[in-house]
Amino acid sequence: METPAAIELLGLTRRFGAATAVDHLELVVPRGELFGLVGPDGAGKTTTLRMLAGILTPTEGDARVAGQSVRAAPEAVKSRIAYMSQRFGLYGDLTVLENLHFYADVFEVPRRARPARIARLLGFANLAPFGDRLADRLSGGMKQKLGLACALIHAPEILLLDEPTNGVDPVSRRDFWQILYQMLEEGVTIFMTTAYLDEAERCSRVGLIHAGRLRAVDAPARLKQRLGGDLVEVVVSDAWRARDVLGGEDAARRVTLFGQRIHVAVDDAGRDLPRLLAALASAGIEAGEPRRIAPSLEDVFIELAAGRPDEAGPAPAA
Repeated sequence: METPAAIELLGLTRRFGAATAVDHLELVVPRGELFGLVGPDGAGKTTTLRMLAGILTPTEGDARVAGQSVRAAPEAVKSRIAYMSQRFGLYGDLTVLENLHFYADVFEVPRRARPARIARLLGFANLAPFGDRLADRLSGGMKQKLGLACALIHAPEILLLDEPTNGVDPVSRRDFWQILYQMLEEGVTIFMTTAYLDEAERCSRVGLIHAGRLRAVDAPARLKQRLGGDLVEVVVSDAWRARDVLGGEDAARRVTLFGQRIHVAVDDAGRDLPRLLAALASAGIEAGEPRRIAPSLEDVFIELAAGRPDEAGPAPAA
């Protein structure tokens, strides 16, 4: 009997020589979820996705994707998923339609099913007017949408996307997400990596990964509630100096630059802010009226990456 989970990571680990890229990941992704793996370059996102796609063999541990072991049965995994890498293999000298037919051949899509499926994917991607255009003549955003359409041609159960909207224009990003939402409505499970925290807000749950380790897993709203304490924004005359000054104050848990604004995490704003503002004044730095703000996912990630791991640990699957 197949597991009800779409994806399970079971101590999933990958080393390259002495370097550990992915470090004993444990995670359950239910069917029909949109899960986002979020982290900076080099955090282990792509390596994780390549193991889930059956392309890279784990050094230790395992993962089960659509009930199949990526270690024991990688080919069985590949038949159940679509994997869209950062450099999806479109053929520039083929047209949009020819690329779709090529991938339909690769995935052995029955010929009777192709016309309706291709027409539907072209409609989703807003590419119907461009069927005869060479792929090399498409914009970056259109290429990404074509890549997604090609990846979906065989109606996979699980979609693995590696930073799919990196460098894509805002209109194409919107179209891309509309396609993903339609896939979710049809029961497809989506596991994506992203460095865009605004995109992570769209996910059912996100996993924050840093240096190969999952620091927290939860719904975006719940992750932001976990920080505790208060987050305060202050406009200052010299943000760089202000960061250095406040960084030396015990009352400031974390200080982050946002242009000429700084975000300061404290345990208690009423108690701690007067001391911090006094430190700025003593350094000759002018500060506007501070205001409490709701933390963003970026605030959460910076705090966790700075060595304040979530004591509650990863949340269970919803």
